[in-house]
Amino acid sequence: MLQEEILEKLNQQINNELYAAYIYQAMGAQFEAEGLEGFASWMDLQTQEELEHARKIYDYVNERGGRVELRAVDKPPKDFGTPLEAFQAALEHEEMVTGKINELMSLARKHQDYATESFLQWFVDEQVEEEESVNAIIDKLEMIGDASSGIYILNNELGRRQ
Repeated sequence: MLQEEILEKLNQQINNELYAAYIYQAMGAQFEAEGLEGFASWMDLQTQEELEHARKIYDYVNERGGRVELRAVDKPPKDFGTPLEAFQAALEHEEMVTGKINELMSLARKHQDYATESFLQWFVDEQVEEEESVNAIIDKLEMIGDASSGIYILNNELGRRQ
């Protein structure tokens, strides 16, 4: 059985992951409206990943005899600015999620909940990948600047993401 404090934080993390999916979907909607289908496709795949993360925690809570408590998901912003600004916002959000995962890991250690600590290690590793992926795109966008040909090429590259 999960400690009440850990259960509360896991339920909050489900909400955080759902909100992340919402943010990425909103970014995708903006890119779609701007004709950047490759950027939109990348965001759609990111949305699916975040939903999978939420489901992973949801399943874990159930496996450990806890009760999942779904909460309202905040409305995401509508406009994220330029592609660079959107990916900078994505990185900022991923860094926030990393902080929440780290807090959960510390809490699991505090309560000597080794099963939850083991479960959370996957998320620790995943966040390293998430931040690295977004940072790589930011680096390319900074290199491209305002060059429309560079945006065109990157749009095609991002559209090939599987």
